[in-house]
Amino acid sequence: MDKLFSDWGDRYPSLNLADVYATIAFYLNHQAEVEAYLQQRQQQSQEIRAMNQARFDPQGLRDRLLARKTAPEAF
Repeated sequence: MDKLFSDWGDRYPSLNLADVYATIAFYLNHQAEVEAYLQQRQQQSQEIRAMNQARFDPQGLRDRLLARKTAPEAF
């Protein structure tokens, strides 16, 4: 298992093995709370995305950007 984490260390030098183990241990000891937190954040993310799409019509924005891209330069 240390071989797996040593490969991570090469790819992610800011991680250290103790922190990786601590994170895994925390998750295993608090799995229900972590899952509830992640579900809550996912729900909040979906609500914010819906509000933003209602405020800023994505199709209208796309159309404006495409029109700007195909319009001749005004310089």
